[in-house]
Amino acid sequence: MGRLVYGASTRVDVDDRALAHLQLVIVAKLRRREGFAFSWRNPGSEGGGRRTVWIHPGVPVEFHFAEDAPVIDRAWAEALMRTADTAAGLHLVPEPGAGAGAEKPGE
Repeated sequence: MGRLVYGASTRVDVDDRALAHLQLVIVAKLRRREGFAFSWRNPGSEGGGRRTVWIHPGVPVEFHFAEDAPVIDRAWAEALMRTADTAAGLHLVPEPGAGAGAEKPGE
């Protein structure tokens, strides 16, 4: 299980594979100096529900991974980017076709 740390107080535990895909989208948006909303579901241990933060280029973001870099599914990354480009903002969507269009990071 990986963790996304945003600013001083926001921590989100996310599966390493999903986190790697979120990282691609978040870094791409921040490189273009674009702010955007990011939403996720809180675990039941935190009361459930949903939480949203505004991701801004001036706030530090960290990605912590428990495992080595997973295989990247380009179609999933593109689907996540499409959500980030909407008014609702970035949120996890199901992986389109497990393994379809997959590549190792850096390839």
